[in-house]
Amino acid sequence: MGKKKAGARDAAQEIQKLRETIRYHDRKYYVEDAPEISDHEYDLLIKELEDLEKKHPDLVTPDSPTQRVGGGPLKAFAQVRHEIPMTSISNTYSHKELEEFDARVRRLLPGEEIEYVAELKIDGLAVALMYEGGRFVQGATRGDGTVGEDVTANLRTLRSIPSRLDALDPPARLEVRGEVYMSFESFRRCNEEREEAGEPQFANPRNAAAGSLKLLDPRITATRGLRFFGYAVGVHEGIEFQTQFELLESLARLGFPVNPHRKLCKSIGEIIALTKEWAGLMHKMKYQLDGMVIKVNSLDRQRRLGATSKAPRGMVAFKFQPEEAVTKLLRIDLQVGKTGVLTPVARLAPVKLAGTTVQNATLHNFDEIARKGIREGDEVVIEKAGEIIPQVVSVKKHSPSGKPPQPPKKCPVCGGPVEKDAGGVYYRCQYPLCPAQVKQRIRYFATRAAMDIEGLGPALVEQLVDAGLVKDIADLYALKPQRLAELERMGVKSAENICREIEKSKERDLNRLITALGIRQVGTHAAGVLARRFGTMEKLAASGVEELTLIPEVGEITAKNIADFFARAETKKVLKRLADAGVNMKSLAEPPRGVGTLAGKTLVVTGTLKNYSRPEIEEKIASLGGRAASSVSRKTDYLLAGESPGSKLDKARKLGVKVISEEEFDKLVR
Repeated sequence: MGKKKAGARDAAQEIQKLRETIRYHDRKYYVEDAPEISDHEYDLLIKELEDLEKKHPDLVTPDSPTQRVGGGPLKAFAQVRHEIPMTSISNTYSHKELEEFDARVRRLLPGEEIEYVAELKIDGLAVALMYEGGRFVQGATRGDGTVGEDVTANLRTLRSIPSRLDALDPPARLEVRGEVYMSFESFRRCNEEREEAGEPQFANPRNAAAGSLKLLDPRITATRGLRFFGYAVGVHEGIEFQTQFELLESLARLGFPVNPHRKLCKSIGEIIALTKEWAGLMHKMKYQLDGMVIKVNSLDRQRRLGATSKAPRGMVAFKFQPEEAVTKLLRIDLQVGKTGVLTPVARLAPVKLAGTTVQNATLHNFDEIARKGIREGDEVVIEKAGEIIPQVVSVKKHSPSGKPPQPPKKCPVCGGPVEKDAGGVYYRCQYPLCPAQVKQRIRYFATRAAMDIEGLGPALVEQLVDAGLVKDIADLYALKPQRLAELERMGVKSAENICREIEKSKERDLNRLITALGIRQVGTHAAGVLARRFGTMEKLAASGVEELTLIPEVGEITAKNIADFFARAETKKVLKRLADAGVNMKSLAEPPRGVGTLAGKTLVVTGTLKNYSRPEIEEKIASLGGRAASSVSRKTDYLLAGESPGSKLDKARKLGVKVISEEEFDKLVR
């Protein structure tokens, strides 16, 4: 009897621990948009809790994560109550579980003909779009399934969401449900811009999409390249559907993007064959997948099948197994960025993953390291987040001698003080003259997107800073060939070439210099906007937060970062020294309105160009009187397509926008 009580007590403790862990991750995912574990890890936690509760049904409580859909809504947006709840879907990982799903459906609908619709499962953020009289009136996130967040203003910036339904006699009310997601191309671009601006990178496309949709400034959301796929309806008055397949076809006719990978199947055998075929799409698609959704095709049969307390019985999600690898975490290093952010990086025993050899992986931040219990010497599981960035997702086996790493108290490079961001998770070195920060800032200053100083690479920057020749960016313009030639592996001719390139950089346009300063959240696009708006560095430096926020592309946080940067005494000193050295501080003259071979034309650039970087081609377009836009619309005059053009090419062809090559562009502007 004593053993039985002890066993029940142990089960109760284990169940309580699992519930607390799941609730924590619910909050990180649904409320904070900062997930720390993969979907697969989360689903395994849920499965473990479900199994324990099945063995001990007397321990099941109404507030258990297995009895509800998700977490609460963010408080930064108005709340929206869903008239019809947005329920979650049960997950399966094996063909046996799919067969069990089919058997349950047939048992509940004896003798009826059953067919299924299979659709790809996009890894993004679920939303509901309400249309009244054919017009888009409100958009909300799923939230906890009952109450979501009103993100109408942000959703209106997505060109893939129609503002009006494509119908002569639209339904009185129609709520379309689907997924907002970010393509790999947009994800890469977004992270590049964040890196340029000195901001931490997003972990994966889903996190980037969720974070972008819940920004308080829709103008920033509009730049993130978010897209939408429709797959279901909620409230619908004045329109009816008999089957899921018909529903998808109707959504497409009404003007909604619907994933082309959908198929009507007559049996669960066809579905299982399709899981094997579609699993191979994971590394071929332009966006992130995590499985496929299988639904009973008949909507009437779906209704009659009903739902459990947590999910509909007429549908199930089959999750693709993520490609993972197991290796040893040799040590944890800290990288110091140009804005002082200390990023923990895992140094790994080399291992093959998704076709490449991985030796380094991101650990994101120390809060995540603590939550996952990661230690040096552990055997860890790694996967590529968004098919791009290797990351440590879990610990497979702890090292017996490993100790939990502690957050830094001082900078590993300069020994300066370290502080954690207020309300954030990142630690920053507070000493602005930290050699690591100085090196990163100078490297960035010399990049092609900034001042484009050819030959001033990482190795030379290391030598210049270590030798004490350069302590800030202004010191570059005081370098002399004779002193440079004394450095290791640096001859007289090489030294003269470097000095010549530095001298040439004095003539760069103002937008290049603004980019090169490395202001937080100011990348190449924002720098161009600021250069055109103010015209001189002096006027920009004298602007305040209020004036800056009047610019459509500049939000309040970015405006404060800009104002704070120019208010610093060290910034004023460096700018004066740059000006004294002859560095250009004015925006170079652009042709008057209506003048230039591209006057009044709007161009969108996609893919990789042979002879231009992205800042260079945008400068070229602007100098000829044109406008470089970020997304394709009916108002776009030309799409300039380089190598690997991505989804913008498809959109341009669909809209009948003229597509030109780099060679055709050069011919056009000549």
